Amino acid sequence: MLRRQPFKFRIEPTGEQQRKLRQFAGMTRFVFNKALALQQANREAGEKYIGYVPMTKQLTAWRNSDETPWLKEAPVHPLQHALKDLDRAYQNFFAKRADFPRFPKQIKLDQGNRRIFLPKLGWLRYRHSRPVRGTLKNVTVSLSACHWYVSIQTEREVASPLHASRLAVGIDLGVVRFATLWDGHKETVLEPLGSFARHQHRLARAQRQMARKNKFGRNWLKAKARVQRLHRQIGNARHDYLHKASHAISKSHALACVEDLQVSNMSRSAKGSAEQPGRNVRQKTGLNRSILDQGWGEFRRQLDYKAQWAGGWLVAVPPQHTSQQCPECGHTDADNRQTQSLFLCVACGHSENADRVAARNIRERGLKTLEGQDDARFACEVNGAVRPSAAGTRRSDDAAKAA
Repeated sequence: MLRRQPFKFRIEPTGEQQRKLRQFAGMTRFVFNKALALQQANREAGEKYIGYVPMTKQLTAWRNSDETPWLKEAPVHPLQHALKDLDRAYQNFFAKRADFPRFPKQIKLDQGNRRIFLPKLGWLRYRHSRPVRGTLKNVTVSLSACHWYVSIQTEREVASPLHASRLAVGIDLGVVRFATLWDGHKETVLEPLGSFARHQHRLARAQRQMARKNKFGRNWLKAKARVQRLHRQIGNARHDYLHKASHAISKSHALACVEDLQVSNMSRSAKGSAEQPGRNVRQKTGLNRSILDQGWGEFRRQLDYKAQWAGGWLVAVPPQHTSQQCPECGHTDADNRQTQSLFLCVACGHSENADRVAARNIRERGLKTLEGQDDARFACEVNGAVRPSAAGTRRSDDAAKAA
């Protein structure tokens, strides 16, 4: 099995190297914006979309032009990657900018001396917290709250793992409870961390202090650094919590069943427009903030690759009526969900916690998704359902159609 794995470390560039890093980042933004302007002008003229390969020829012309000769000071690969990001944005119909340079080639990694060589920057020290294993494929340099980081992506062949567990779990994500797990025997509840909510007042105060300063003045820069540090703390706490939760679930369960949630649609603003203003905007804004604070999308992403690395399987099922369908008699009715936490079936009278009901239904839908599979990878049985020795996310047909 081919495993792609990133290794992220904090680097300690010198003052001159930091200046070059910021310069290269600005150049990638310049190339992205220049290419975007060219695409827009080309579209207004009724011409066809310019693909990535023809656009790289434009980049060569810009680097050799008398107007922008300074583009030659940056490695060509970060500039090319900015064009790839723009091409991907057009293909996927949403904007995705490349803020920081990437160095796909000409990289040297000296783990013994804890340093990495990047083109036109030379050797940079990094904090070697764990060994880098595999063939180095690309490197991403990023800046977060005055700290520079390097992310090294590698590839290596590993033996296809076979999961030691025989348990399948259904996972219901929520706001009051971060996750409710049901494995067929017992319920496990993961309480929400609320990283943003914990620091919200401190962050608001720091932002108000920043707003009172003269923009780009020395005190304004200090206040901005405080705001950035708070954002970094919030993000680090959230990622740490999600990594620990996804690791525990992937290690203890061979099959993880989740809802195929469209988080971007669920957290879309309800503000509306001047002609058609939204309703309950404040309540919806609070709900959106809570959803994004939980990190549902990042949790599923982590659970996906960690289940694969452990030899498990992740199944995404349709989310419709998971908390309104009775797990005992199968009756589905909106009146079954009495309150946020109470489920009471109007047909058979079954009463249970609503989140646990959802987790049970998600698990059953996930098991049914794997029924009848005759693929050779489905070698072992988990609670009556077959599973593969190692794979990634499987979406049910209904979920795939809904997406």
